[in-house]
Amino acid sequence: MRTPGGPFLALLVQAEGGVVARSSGPSVLDLVLQTSRVSQIVLLILAILSISSWSIILYKWWTFRRSAKQSSSFLDIFRRSNKFSEVQAVCRSLADAPIVGLFQAGYAELTAQLRQNDASNGPAPTHPPGAAGRPTLKSVASVDRALLRAAAIEVNKLERHLPFLATTASIAPFVGLFGTVWGILSAFEGISQTGSTSLGVVAQPIAEALIATAFGLAAAIPAVMAYNHFTHRVKLFASEMDDFAMEFLNISERNFT
Repeated sequence: MRTPGGPFLALLVQAEGGVVARSSGPSVLDLVLQTSRVSQIVLLILAILSISSWSIILYKWWTFRRSAKQSSSFLDIFRRSNKFSEVQAVCRSLADAPIVGLFQAGYAELTAQLRQNDASNGPAPTHPPGAAGRPTLKSVASVDRALLRAAAIEVNKLERHLPFLATTASIAPFVGLFGTVWGILSAFEGISQTGSTSLGVVAQPIAEALIATAFGLAAAIPAVMAYNHFTHRVKLFASEMDDFAMEFLNISERNFT
């Protein structure tokens, strides 16, 4: 007696049997645990590189986001203020903004020059100052140099830890390739000992060897993407600092020369 859908039922049973057979194979964790000691050391190095890279990525993303937000707030305060001293008062609360470092350097140089010209050590420079008897700068170039020095310091702060991402992106694939080559050598050594080249003999050793390459790519790809993104953000911050430095110099030259 034929059962309804007999051929389809037989195919379904065969497919389920294949799925069960495949699922009974070793997992990725099993393959990692079964690798040689050298391959496990390689995987450990790649894991450390990956964890460190992700820590830097999350930290830089948070700091860059905070810096961009504070820079926007500082520029708004700077352009609405009538006195540099008023801007100086809010710098402490917006210390993560790169342009705050530029303003403080320029303000310090500006104040030092004006105090040298003012025998009575008058009040801090205004923005804009009073029309009568206003103090004058001795050298606008000195203020420019102070801003350039501060900009270099701020760029170095922004680029901190980024070389590690570049290093990870460069060496992680090669470390993974070394682990793969070592695993393949071990696989061929096992083949020479067993004298069999069947798929069942070589499949698992080759799979264990290729895990190192997969780990290397998993560590390198996020690192290179994050490095390119953060490098672009640093360039944007540097461009913003250049614009602010020119704006600061224009105000200083217009009001104190």
